[in-house]
Amino acid sequence: MPEDYDLAVIGGGPGGYVAAIRASQLGFKVALIEKEHLGGVCLNWGCIPTKALLKGAEVAHTLNTMENWGFSANNLSFDINKLVGHSRAAAKKLTGGIEYLLRKNHVTVFIGTATLTGKCKLQVSTENKLIAINAMHIILATGAKPRELPNLPSNRDIIWTAREAMTPDVVPQRLLIVGAGAIGCEFASFFSDLGSKVTLVESLDRILPAEDREISQLAERAFAKRGIDILTDSLISNIAANNNKAEAEIEHNGSKSKIVADRVILAIGVSGNVENLGLESLNVNLEHSFIKTDQWCRTNVVGLYAIGDVAGAPWLAHKASHEAIVCVDHIAGETSVKPLNRVQVPGCTYCRPQVASVGLSEQRAKKQGISVRVGRFDLQASGKAIAINEPKGLVKTIFEADSGKLIGAHMIGPEVTEQIQGLVIAMGAEMSDEQLAETIFPHPTVSESIHESVLDSINKAIHK
Repeated sequence: MPEDYDLAVIGGGPGGYVAAIRASQLGFKVALIEKEHLGGVCLNWGCIPTKALLKGAEVAHTLNTMENWGFSANNLSFDINKLVGHSRAAAKKLTGGIEYLLRKNHVTVFIGTATLTGKCKLQVSTENKLIAINAMHIILATGAKPRELPNLPSNRDIIWTAREAMTPDVVPQRLLIVGAGAIGCEFASFFSDLGSKVTLVESLDRILPAEDREISQLAERAFAKRGIDILTDSLISNIAANNNKAEAEIEHNGSKSKIVADRVILAIGVSGNVENLGLESLNVNLEHSFIKTDQWCRTNVVGLYAIGDVAGAPWLAHKASHEAIVCVDHIAGETSVKPLNRVQVPGCTYCRPQVASVGLSEQRAKKQGISVRVGRFDLQASGKAIAINEPKGLVKTIFEADSGKLIGAHMIGPEVTEQIQGLVIAMGAEMSDEQLAETIFPHPTVSESIHESVLDSINKAIHK
Protein backbone atom coordinates (compact mmCIF):
# COMPACT_ATOMS: atom_id res chain seq x y z
CA MET A 1 0.00 0.00 0.00
CA PRO A 2 1.26 3.48 -0.87
CA GLU A 3 2.06 5.92 1.93
CA ASP A 4 0.05 9.14 1.67
CA TYR A 5 1.50 12.62 2.23
CA ASP A 6 0.41 16.18 1.60
CA LEU A 7 3.87 17.03 0.28
CA ALA A 8 6.87 15.02 -0.83
CA VAL A 9 10.21 16.76 -1.32
CA ILE A 10 12.93 15.11 -3.38
CA GLY A 11 16.32 16.42 -2.29
CA GLY A 12 17.54 17.44 1.16
CA GLY A 13 19.70 20.44 0.32
CA PRO A 14 19.09 24.07 1.36
CA GLY A 15 15.98 24.21 -0.80
CA GLY A 16 14.56 20.79 0.04
CA TYR A 17 14.97 20.71 3.80
CA VAL A 18 13.69 24.29 4.18
CA ALA A 19 10.62 23.42 2.07
CA ALA A 20 9.96 20.34 4.19
CA ILE A 21 10.25 22.19 7.50
CA ARG A 22 8.16 25.13 6.33
CA ALA A 23 5.41 22.82 5.05
CA SER A 24 5.34 20.91 8.32
CA GLN A 25 5.05 24.19 10.24
CA LEU A 26 1.98 24.94 8.14
CA GLY A 27 0.35 21.64 9.08
CA PHE A 28 1.33 19.49 6.09
CA LYS A 29 2.22 15.82 6.40
CA VAL A 30 5.66 15.82 4.76
CA ALA A 31 8.09 13.26 3.36
CA LEU A 32 11.66 14.21 2.44
CA ILE A 33 13.75 11.93 0.23
CA GLU A 34 17.52 12.41 0.13
CA LYS A 35 19.82 10.02 -1.69
CA GLU A 36 23.11 10.82 0.07
CA HIS A 37 23.62 13.55 2.69
CA LEU A 38 21.14 15.95 4.27
CA GLY A 39 22.21 19.52 3.56
CA GLY A 40 23.03 18.81 -0.07
CA VAL A 41 26.08 20.01 -1.95
CA CYS A 42 26.09 23.41 -0.23
CA LEU A 43 26.51 22.10 3.28
CA ASN A 44 28.57 19.00 2.52
CA TRP A 45 30.72 19.94 -0.47
CA GLY A 46 30.20 23.63 -1.21
CA CYS A 47 29.27 26.72 0.75
CA ILE A 48 30.16 25.67 4.28
CA PRO A 49 33.28 23.50 3.90
CA THR A 50 34.80 25.87 1.33
CA LYS A 51 34.54 28.72 3.82
CA ALA A 52 36.37 26.60 6.38
CA LEU A 53 39.12 25.98 3.83
CA LEU A 54 39.25 29.65 2.84
CA LYS A 55 39.63 30.62 6.49
CA GLY A 56 42.70 28.40 6.55
CA ALA A 57 44.03 30.19 3.48
CA GLU A 58 43.39 33.51 5.23
CA VAL A 59 45.48 32.30 8.17
CA ALA A 60 48.24 31.30 5.74
CA HIS A 61 48.18 34.78 4.21
CA THR A 62 48.35 36.39 7.66
CA LEU A 63 51.34 34.23 8.61
CA ASN A 64 53.09 35.04 5.34
CA THR A 65 52.69 38.76 6.01
CA MET A 66 53.16 38.72 9.79
CA GLU A 67 56.24 40.94 9.58
CA ASN A 68 53.93 43.79 8.52
CA TRP A 69 52.42 43.53 12.01
CA GLY A 70 55.69 43.23 13.90
CA PHE A 71 55.65 39.45 14.35
CA SER A 72 58.18 36.82 13.46
CA ALA A 73 58.25 33.05 13.89
CA ASN A 74 60.40 30.05 13.10
CA ASN A 75 59.67 26.46 12.17
CA LEU A 76 56.07 27.02 11.06
CA SER A 77 54.49 23.97 9.45
CA PHE A 78 51.27 23.18 7.62
CA ASP A 79 49.17 20.01 7.43
CA ILE A 80 46.62 19.96 4.60
CA ASN A 81 44.94 16.93 6.14
CA LYS A 82 44.15 18.84 9.35
CA LEU A 83 42.66 21.73 7.38
CA VAL A 84 40.51 19.34 5.32
CA GLY A 85 39.54 17.56 8.55
CA HIS A 86 38.32 20.85 10.06
CA SER A 87 36.30 21.51 6.91
CA ARG A 88 34.67 18.07 7.02
CA ALA A 89 33.93 18.41 10.76
CA ALA A 90 32.12 21.70 10.15
CA ALA A 91 29.94 20.06 7.51
CA LYS A 92 29.19 17.05 9.72
CA LYS A 93 28.15 19.24 12.65
CA LEU A 94 25.66 21.15 10.54
CA THR A 95 24.29 17.96 8.97
CA GLY A 96 23.46 16.76 12.46
CA GLY A 97 21.64 20.03 13.11
CA ILE A 98 19.44 19.55 10.04
CA GLU A 99 18.58 15.99 11.11
CA TYR A 100 17.47 17.39 14.47
CA LEU A 101 15.33 20.12 12.88
CA LEU A 102 13.59 17.62 10.60
CA ARG A 103 12.80 15.32 13.54
CA LYS A 104 11.63 18.27 15.61
CA ASN A 105 9.23 19.27 12.85
CA HIS A 106 7.93 15.71 12.33
CA VAL A 107 9.21 15.37 8.77
CA THR A 108 9.49 11.75 7.62
CA VAL A 109 12.93 11.28 6.07
CA PHE A 110 13.81 8.54 3.59
CA ILE A 111 17.44 7.94 2.60
CA GLY A 112 17.22 6.62 -0.93
CA THR A 113 16.47 7.57 -4.52
CA ALA A 114 13.10 8.77 -5.76
CA THR A 115 11.47 8.30 -9.15
CA LEU A 116 8.24 9.88 -10.34
CA THR A 117 5.81 7.15 -11.37
CA GLY A 118 2.87 9.37 -12.31
CA LYS A 119 1.15 12.60 -11.36
CA CYS A 120 1.47 13.03 -7.60
CA LYS A 121 3.07 9.59 -7.36
CA LEU A 122 6.62 8.45 -6.74
CA GLN A 123 8.66 5.46 -5.70
CA VAL A 124 11.51 5.52 -3.20
CA SER A 125 14.28 2.95 -3.41
CA THR A 126 16.06 2.60 -0.06
CA GLU A 127 18.86 0.25 0.89
CA ASN A 128 16.51 -2.66 1.50
CA LYS A 129 13.05 -1.89 0.12
CA LEU A 130 10.82 -0.02 -2.32
CA ILE A 131 8.26 2.43 -0.96
CA ALA A 132 5.36 3.83 -2.97
CA ILE A 133 4.26 7.34 -2.05
CA ASN A 134 1.23 9.38 -3.05
CA ALA A 135 1.51 13.11 -2.46
CA MET A 136 -0.82 15.95 -3.35
CA HIS A 137 2.24 18.06 -4.12
CA ILE A 138 5.80 17.12 -5.05
CA ILE A 139 8.77 19.50 -4.94
CA LEU A 140 11.91 18.65 -6.89
CA ALA A 141 14.99 20.01 -5.15
CA THR A 142 17.62 17.71 -6.58
CA GLY A 143 20.29 20.36 -7.11
CA ALA A 144 23.04 20.37 -9.71
CA LYS A 145 26.41 18.79 -10.38
CA PRO A 146 29.66 20.14 -11.82
CA ARG A 147 29.81 20.24 -15.60
CA GLU A 148 32.66 18.39 -17.22
CA LEU A 149 34.48 18.88 -20.49
CA PRO A 150 33.83 16.14 -23.08
CA ASN A 151 36.40 13.45 -23.77
CA LEU A 152 38.44 14.08 -20.64
CA PRO A 153 40.42 11.37 -18.89
CA SER A 154 38.46 9.93 -15.98
CA ASN A 155 41.44 10.28 -13.64
CA ARG A 156 39.97 11.95 -10.55
CA ASP A 157 43.35 11.81 -8.80
CA ILE A 158 44.69 14.43 -11.20
CA ILE A 159 41.66 16.09 -12.81
CA TRP A 160 39.38 17.37 -10.07
CA THR A 161 35.86 18.67 -9.99
CA ALA A 162 34.92 20.96 -7.12
CA ARG A 163 34.18 17.90 -4.97
CA GLU A 164 37.69 16.44 -5.27
CA ALA A 165 39.20 19.90 -4.79
CA MET A 166 37.36 20.09 -1.46
CA THR A 167 39.33 17.17 -0.04
CA PRO A 168 42.84 17.51 -1.51
CA ASP A 169 45.51 15.13 -0.30
CA VAL A 170 48.24 17.47 -1.52
CA VAL A 171 48.80 21.13 -2.24
CA PRO A 172 49.88 20.95 -5.89
CA GLN A 173 52.95 22.90 -6.89
CA ARG A 174 51.37 23.70 -10.26
CA LEU A 175 47.59 24.03 -10.47
CA LEU A 176 45.48 24.68 -13.56
CA ILE A 177 41.92 25.90 -12.98
CA VAL A 178 39.50 25.84 -15.92
CA GLY A 179 36.77 28.43 -15.42
CA ALA A 180 37.07 31.77 -13.65
CA GLY A 181 33.61 32.22 -12.20
CA ALA A 182 33.01 32.32 -8.45
CA ILE A 183 34.04 28.70 -7.82
CA GLY A 184 37.18 28.89 -9.95
CA CYS A 185 38.28 32.16 -8.36
CA GLU A 186 37.70 30.85 -4.84
CA PHE A 187 39.87 27.81 -5.49
CA ALA A 188 42.49 29.97 -7.21
CA SER A 189 42.63 32.20 -4.14
CA PHE A 190 42.73 29.26 -1.73
CA PHE A 191 45.51 27.27 -3.36
CA SER A 192 47.54 30.36 -4.19
CA ASP A 193 47.60 31.34 -0.51
CA LEU A 194 48.76 27.81 0.35
CA GLY A 195 51.68 28.07 -2.08
CA SER A 196 50.44 26.66 -5.40
CA LYS A 197 51.44 28.30 -8.66
CA VAL A 198 47.99 28.82 -10.15
CA THR A 199 46.98 29.32 -13.77
CA LEU A 200 43.38 30.41 -14.29
CA VAL A 201 41.81 29.85 -17.72
CA GLU A 202 38.54 31.49 -18.77
CA SER A 203 36.74 31.27 -22.13
CA LEU A 204 35.20 34.74 -21.77
CA ASP A 205 37.06 38.05 -21.82
CA ARG A 206 37.42 38.47 -18.04
CA ILE A 207 37.35 36.64 -14.76
CA LEU A 208 34.15 36.76 -12.70
CA PRO A 209 32.16 37.50 -15.87
CA ALA A 210 28.85 37.69 -13.99
CA GLU A 211 30.09 40.72 -12.03
CA ASP A 212 30.25 44.37 -12.99
CA ARG A 213 33.13 44.82 -15.43
CA GLU A 214 34.90 47.36 -13.22
CA ILE A 215 34.84 44.93 -10.29
CA SER A 216 36.09 42.07 -12.47
CA GLN A 217 39.02 44.18 -13.64
CA LEU A 218 39.99 45.02 -10.07
CA ALA A 219 39.79 41.35 -9.07
CA GLU A 220 42.00 40.42 -12.02
CA ARG A 221 44.61 42.99 -11.04
CA ALA A 222 44.59 41.72 -7.45
CA PHE A 223 45.01 38.12 -8.62
CA ALA A 224 47.82 39.03 -11.00
CA LYS A 225 49.64 40.89 -8.23
CA ARG A 226 49.51 37.68 -6.17
CA GLY A 227 51.24 35.79 -8.98
CA ILE A 228 48.18 34.04 -10.36
CA ASP A 229 48.48 33.66 -14.14
CA ILE A 230 45.25 34.56 -15.93
CA LEU A 231 44.38 33.50 -19.48
CA THR A 232 41.09 34.95 -20.73
CA ASP A 233 39.50 34.41 -24.16
CA SER A 234 41.06 30.96 -23.93
CA LEU A 235 39.75 27.42 -24.41
CA ILE A 236 41.01 24.05 -23.23
CA SER A 237 41.01 21.81 -26.30
CA ASN A 238 42.49 18.73 -24.67
CA ILE A 239 43.85 17.42 -21.36
CA ALA A 240 46.04 14.36 -21.01
CA ALA A 241 46.67 12.91 -17.56
CA ASN A 242 49.57 10.55 -16.81
CA ASN A 243 52.59 10.11 -14.53
CA ASN A 244 50.89 12.08 -11.74
CA LYS A 245 50.56 15.22 -13.87
CA ALA A 246 48.32 16.75 -16.53
CA GLU A 247 49.17 18.37 -19.84
CA ALA A 248 46.56 20.77 -21.19
CA GLU A 249 46.34 22.20 -24.68
CA ILE A 250 45.06 25.78 -24.72
CA GLU A 251 43.72 27.76 -27.68
CA HIS A 252 44.11 31.54 -27.55
CA ASN A 253 43.75 34.01 -30.44
CA GLY A 254 44.08 31.24 -32.98
CA SER A 255 47.27 29.80 -31.53
CA LYS A 256 47.84 26.77 -29.31
CA SER A 257 50.08 26.31 -26.31
CA LYS A 258 50.58 23.70 -23.60
CA ILE A 259 50.50 23.94 -19.82
CA VAL A 260 51.81 21.22 -17.54
CA ALA A 261 50.22 21.02 -14.09
CA ASP A 262 50.24 18.65 -11.15
CA ARG A 263 46.47 18.97 -10.78
CA VAL A 264 43.56 20.43 -12.77
CA ILE A 265 40.31 21.78 -11.31
CA LEU A 266 37.27 21.95 -13.59
CA ALA A 267 35.05 24.88 -12.59
CA ILE A 268 33.02 25.39 -15.75
CA GLY A 269 29.54 25.60 -14.33
CA VAL A 270 26.85 23.11 -13.40
CA SER A 271 24.11 21.01 -14.94
CA GLY A 272 20.84 20.12 -13.27
CA ASN A 273 20.28 16.74 -11.61
CA VAL A 274 17.36 15.68 -13.79
CA GLU A 275 18.44 12.16 -14.69
CA ASN A 276 16.47 9.11 -13.53
CA LEU A 277 13.70 11.18 -11.95
CA GLY A 278 11.00 10.02 -14.34
CA LEU A 279 10.55 13.49 -15.84
CA GLU A 280 10.22 12.10 -19.36
CA SER A 281 7.15 10.05 -18.46
CA LEU A 282 5.36 13.23 -17.34
CA ASN A 283 6.71 15.38 -20.21
CA VAL A 284 8.18 17.90 -17.78
CA ASN A 285 9.51 20.93 -19.65
CA LEU A 286 13.27 21.41 -19.47
CA GLU A 287 15.58 24.21 -20.61
CA HIS A 288 18.95 22.63 -21.29
CA SER A 289 19.41 20.51 -18.15
CA PHE A 290 17.20 22.62 -15.88
CA ILE A 291 13.50 22.37 -15.07
CA LYS A 292 11.38 25.26 -16.32
CA THR A 293 9.16 26.88 -13.71
CA ASP A 294 6.93 29.92 -13.29
CA GLN A 295 7.16 32.60 -10.60
CA TRP A 296 5.62 30.23 -8.04
CA CYS A 297 8.09 27.42 -8.84
CA ARG A 298 5.38 25.42 -10.67
CA THR A 299 6.34 23.15 -13.57
CA ASN A 300 4.03 22.47 -16.50
CA VAL A 301 2.69 19.42 -14.60
CA VAL A 302 -0.03 20.16 -12.04
CA GLY A 303 1.14 19.38 -8.51
CA LEU A 304 4.83 19.25 -9.48
CA TYR A 305 7.27 22.02 -8.50
CA ALA A 306 11.01 22.65 -8.76
CA ILE A 307 13.26 24.85 -6.64
CA GLY A 308 16.95 25.61 -6.23
CA ASP A 309 19.76 24.72 -8.61
CA VAL A 310 17.73 22.21 -10.62
CA ALA A 311 15.39 25.09 -11.53
CA GLY A 312 18.19 27.22 -12.99
CA ALA A 313 20.28 30.26 -12.18
CA PRO A 314 21.33 31.81 -9.95
CA TRP A 315 22.82 28.66 -8.44
CA LEU A 316 22.93 29.87 -4.86
CA ALA A 317 21.84 28.27 -1.61
CA HIS A 318 20.01 31.35 -0.36
CA LYS A 319 18.05 31.54 -3.59
CA ALA A 320 17.03 27.89 -3.12
CA SER A 321 15.93 28.46 0.48
CA HIS A 322 13.91 31.53 -0.47
CA GLU A 323 12.25 29.68 -3.35
CA ALA A 324 11.35 26.93 -0.88
CA ILE A 325 9.43 29.39 1.29
CA VAL A 326 7.75 31.04 -1.72
CA CYS A 327 6.74 27.68 -3.18
CA VAL A 328 5.35 26.19 0.04
CA ASP A 329 3.56 29.36 1.13
CA HIS A 330 1.92 29.59 -2.29
CA ILE A 331 0.81 25.96 -2.09
CA ALA A 332 -0.64 26.67 1.36
CA GLY A 333 -2.54 29.71 0.07
CA GLU A 334 -0.65 32.26 2.14
CA THR A 335 -1.84 35.62 0.82
CA SER A 336 1.22 37.61 1.85
CA VAL A 337 3.72 35.60 -0.18
CA LYS A 338 5.49 37.34 -3.06
CA PRO A 339 7.41 35.78 -5.94
CA LEU A 340 11.19 35.74 -5.80
CA ASN A 341 12.75 38.89 -7.25
CA ARG A 342 15.86 37.47 -8.87
CA VAL A 343 17.37 40.93 -9.32
CA GLN A 344 17.55 41.25 -5.54
CA VAL A 345 19.39 37.96 -4.97
CA PRO A 346 22.90 38.87 -3.74
CA GLY A 347 25.98 37.08 -4.99
CA CYS A 348 29.18 36.59 -3.01
CA THR A 349 32.62 35.31 -3.99
CA TYR A 350 34.88 34.48 -1.04
CA CYS A 351 38.23 34.91 -2.72
CA ARG A 352 40.86 37.43 -1.59
CA PRO A 353 39.78 40.19 -2.06
CA GLN A 354 36.13 39.32 -1.53
CA VAL A 355 33.51 40.27 -4.11
CA ALA A 356 29.80 40.90 -3.48
CA SER A 357 26.98 42.32 -5.54
CA VAL A 358 23.26 42.73 -5.92
CA GLY A 359 21.07 44.07 -8.71
CA LEU A 360 22.11 45.33 -12.12
CA SER A 361 25.65 46.03 -13.20
CA GLU A 362 26.36 49.35 -14.88
CA GLN A 363 26.68 47.57 -18.23
CA ARG A 364 23.38 45.67 -17.90
CA ALA A 365 21.49 48.74 -16.78
CA LYS A 366 22.68 50.74 -19.79
CA LYS A 367 21.94 47.80 -22.10
CA GLN A 368 18.37 47.89 -20.81
CA GLY A 369 18.18 51.57 -21.71
CA ILE A 370 18.21 52.78 -18.10
CA SER A 371 19.80 56.17 -17.50
CA VAL A 372 21.99 55.79 -14.41
CA ARG A 373 23.99 57.72 -11.88
CA VAL A 374 26.99 55.88 -10.49
CA GLY A 375 28.76 56.44 -7.21
CA ARG A 376 32.23 55.11 -6.42
CA PHE A 377 34.43 55.04 -3.36
CA ASP A 378 37.97 53.70 -3.42
CA LEU A 379 38.97 51.91 -0.21
CA GLN A 380 42.35 53.64 -0.37
CA ALA A 381 40.52 56.52 1.32
CA SER A 382 38.94 54.29 3.99
CA GLY A 383 40.50 54.71 7.41
CA LYS A 384 39.45 51.23 8.57
CA ALA A 385 40.72 49.57 5.37
CA ILE A 386 44.06 51.32 5.77
CA ALA A 387 44.24 50.37 9.46
CA ILE A 388 43.78 46.66 8.71
CA ASN A 389 46.17 46.90 5.75
CA GLU A 390 43.55 46.05 3.14
CA PRO A 391 43.08 49.31 1.25
CA LYS A 392 42.56 47.74 -2.17
CA GLY A 393 38.91 47.77 -3.11
CA LEU A 394 35.90 49.64 -4.40
CA VAL A 395 32.28 50.25 -3.52
CA LYS A 396 30.12 51.04 -6.54
CA THR A 397 26.47 52.02 -6.28
CA ILE A 398 24.09 52.43 -9.22
CA PHE A 399 20.91 54.50 -9.17
CA GLU A 400 18.24 55.33 -11.71
CA ALA A 401 19.08 58.85 -12.80
CA ASP A 402 15.56 60.28 -12.57
CA SER A 403 14.04 58.49 -9.59
CA GLY A 404 17.16 58.00 -7.48
CA LYS A 405 16.15 54.34 -6.99
CA LEU A 406 18.96 51.96 -6.06
CA ILE A 407 19.20 49.33 -8.81
CA GLY A 408 22.66 47.84 -8.24
CA ALA A 409 25.59 47.65 -5.85
CA HIS A 410 28.99 46.08 -6.42
CA MET A 411 31.83 45.72 -3.93
CA ILE A 412 35.33 44.34 -3.77
CA GLY A 413 37.42 44.43 -0.63
CA PRO A 414 37.64 43.12 2.93
CA GLU A 415 34.51 41.42 4.28
CA VAL A 416 32.23 42.87 1.61
CA THR A 417 30.27 39.59 1.68
CA GLU A 418 29.10 40.60 5.17
CA GLN A 419 28.24 44.14 4.09
CA ILE A 420 26.22 43.58 0.92
CA GLN A 421 23.08 42.69 2.89
CA GLY A 422 22.64 46.32 3.88
CA LEU A 423 22.25 47.22 0.23
CA VAL A 424 19.95 44.24 -0.38
CA ILE A 425 17.69 45.60 2.36
CA ALA A 426 17.89 49.08 0.85
CA MET A 427 16.82 47.75 -2.55
CA GLY A 428 13.97 45.76 -1.04
CA ALA A 429 12.78 48.82 0.88
CA GLU A 430 13.07 50.91 -2.31
CA MET A 431 15.26 53.45 -0.55
CA SER A 432 16.38 56.41 -2.60
CA ASP A 433 19.86 57.84 -2.90
CA GLU A 434 18.84 60.75 -0.67
CA GLN A 435 17.50 58.40 2.01
CA LEU A 436 20.72 56.37 1.96
CA ALA A 437 22.72 59.59 2.06
CA GLU A 438 20.85 60.60 5.22
CA THR A 439 21.59 57.24 6.89
CA ILE A 440 24.29 57.36 9.58
CA PHE A 441 27.01 54.72 9.17
CA PRO A 442 29.36 53.81 12.03
CA HIS A 443 32.97 55.00 12.01
CA PRO A 444 35.53 53.59 11.61
CA THR A 445 34.20 50.73 9.50
CA VAL A 446 34.68 49.52 5.97
CA SER A 447 30.89 49.68 5.62
CA GLU A 448 30.90 53.50 5.74
CA SER A 449 32.42 53.28 2.27
CA ILE A 450 28.89 52.47 1.13
CA HIS A 451 27.78 55.85 2.41
CA GLU A 452 30.65 57.56 0.63
CA SER A 453 29.74 55.84 -2.64
CA VAL A 454 26.12 56.96 -2.32
CA LEU A 455 27.24 60.54 -1.63
CA ASP A 456 29.41 60.42 -4.73
CA SER A 457 26.42 59.44 -6.87
CA ILE A 458 24.64 62.69 -5.93
CA ASN A 459 27.77 64.86 -6.08
CA LYS A 460 28.00 65.26 -2.30
CA ALA A 461 31.16 63.24 -1.69
CA ILE A 462 33.30 64.40 1.20
CA HIS A 463 36.34 62.13 1.10
CA LYS A 464 36.97 62.09 -2.61
